[in-house]
Amino acid sequence: MWLWYDWRAAAVADSNGNIVDVEEWNGWKDTDAVCSRMDMIAHMAMTPEAERLSERFPDAKVLIHGDDELPDANWPIPSSEALAALDRAAILLSKRGVDAAAGDPDRRLEHILRASDELRAAYITIEGRLVEWVGLFLPEARFERDRSALAHKVINCSNLSELADEIGIGMPPKGPTDAEWDSLHDWAQSVLEIKNRLERMEDVVRELASQHLQSLSALLGPILAARLCVEAHGRARLARLPAGTMQILGAEKAFFNHLKTGSPSPKHGHIFMHPWISRSPRWMRGKIARTVAAKATIAARCDEFGGEKWDQATIDAVADRVETIRSENSTPPSR
Repeated sequence: MWLWYDWRAAAVADSNGNIVDVEEWNGWKDTDAVCSRMDMIAHMAMTPEAERLSERFPDAKVLIHGDDELPDANWPIPSSEALAALDRAAILLSKRGVDAAAGDPDRRLEHILRASDELRAAYITIEGRLVEWVGLFLPEARFERDRSALAHKVINCSNLSELADEIGIGMPPKGPTDAEWDSLHDWAQSVLEIKNRLERMEDVVRELASQHLQSLSALLGPILAARLCVEAHGRARLARLPAGTMQILGAEKAFFNHLKTGSPSPKHGHIFMHPWISRSPRWMRGKIARTVAAKATIAARCDEFGGEKWDQATIDAVADRVETIRSENSTPPSR
């Protein structure tokens, strides 16, 4: 005996294909109600009609419409009018899905973070070009400590001589032509514009991450919290990761190379960006990374499952634990 059901009806048939009982739903003219039925079917839940028949025929094998195991029988297929109502509900569900995707913080965070990464790569390239270009005419200049201010200096100077005086070095025997200086000046303006645009985009990342990942942003900083969330493909998946995976998130290539070749396993991924780890001596970074990853896992779960927001006292306790690890491992281990 089989219990067949779809979004509108349910029926029970015996092994000979005879319909034993039928339950039909007549509310299909309401589009919102049909949408609810379709969502129910999408999640493999039984409709009320199917549940009632299942109670009356507990031995019937439950199969949804379209299953290959169903026997041939006169199943209550929807009418053309009901199918038209189903089409209207499907279109409405599609629109709702697009609206929901547009408002998904995980997707928004991913797009703005990827865009800022691409913009930063472009900024580093054109800033390096500016430094090299100026260095052709002023080889004595050194910009290692103040590269970001070079664009401002070039923009504020009307010629190379003024720039040399601003930097505090002598003027070379031969400088650029007026046209070449204008091009250099325009390039410096482009560097400054992209830098300002990048800062605005990163401010948006900080704002969105601070709202979507409150506790994790408080612990690691919003930029790093956003990067971990994007790497995990969403806050829900990030919250379900174990601490060990959180620790090496972003170092997948090194981890799979470790599995394949037996090379040393990575001790940290994106989490290395945090000053607690990156500014610590090499031999203690793994221990600190494990501690920070474990706490970050708890913070992510608080964000996802509505836990208490982390306050400064909680973060200070983590910082104290990091300092304890540093004091206990102040000297490198003997090899």
